[in-house]
Amino acid sequence: MSVSEPMSPIVVRGLRKEYRSKDSSASGTVVAVDGLDLDVAAGEVYALLGHNGAGKTTAIEILEGHRMRTSGEVKVLGVDPGDGGRDLRDRIGVVLQTSGVEPELSVAEVLEIARRSYRSPRSTSEVIDVIGLNDKADQRVGSLSGGQARRVALGLGIIGRPELLFLDEPTTGFDPVARRSFWDLISRLAAEGTTVLLTTHYLDEAEHLADRVGVMADGRLIAEGTPADLIRSFGGSTVRFSLPESEAVTWSEVLQGEIAAQVSGTVTVTASGRVEISSSSPTSDLSVVTAWAVSRRVELPDLEVVRSSLEDVFIRLGQDR
Repeated sequence: MSVSEPMSPIVVRGLRKEYRSKDSSASGTVVAVDGLDLDVAAGEVYALLGHNGAGKTTAIEILEGHRMRTSGEVKVLGVDPGDGGRDLRDRIGVVLQTSGVEPELSVAEVLEIARRSYRSPRSTSEVIDVIGLNDKADQRVGSLSGGQARRVALGLGIIGRPELLFLDEPTTGFDPVARRSFWDLISRLAAEGTTVLLTTHYLDEAEHLADRVGVMADGRLIAEGTPADLIRSFGGSTVRFSLPESEAVTWSEVLQGEIAAQVSGTVTVTASGRVEISSSSPTSDLSVVTAWAVSRRVELPDLEVVRSSLEDVFIRLGQDR
């Protein structure tokens, strides 16, 4: 596919970014992004994940127009971000990990100044309401808590009614209630047609918000799909239950023989007598366990099936590198 074809809000082909090595004893270059291909559809919430140093921040800074690429093709809202200029900046919103907001200005003053830079901005009062700082509107930014300051940064990102919103670790410092409110806001913006590219170290946040997830490592995209698809492909489920202490050793021997021979997954019996079956077919494996227990008139009161989370997938992908 060529970037000349009808485009999504973000289209990346073969993106590469190299830096000269800062180590005087080393030669050559350091590759931060190595042949990245990426598509983000209109109205989609896309979470780009990766360990520190994976290349995701560099890639996003190139998409935002803050950093030049070494090679590759990039289109953001149909424009090369390297020379998009004023027109492109009027159509995107950016929430960085840190912001240089003047601490002596009030929340309302900061937002009012920012809105003047856009052609069709939201009103200051609307943004203050959306970010939940009505009672702090006249308070100086420098006196806010860390979570409240992040809300101001979010307000600056959405005040221009962006078609495309970049969110870099947006809920750092938020308490659980504030995070949930933020999630509702992002879901609402996406429902209204705003495209969102999100980076976060909170994997539950990505699982909750993202339509699709991309995982980067060593400057490349190593996995991509919906959270459910990634969990199915790289995760699975675990069937768990405990054994009475008085019979743990005896039951362990039975389990290792009878159940292990019939289930699809790997059976592990812990020292405390807890049995865990890592399973790709949890319904079938659960039936093996329950049939075994019923046939022996054994009650397993804490029997449960636990689905892998996106965090489990992320950790596994990192271990496989």
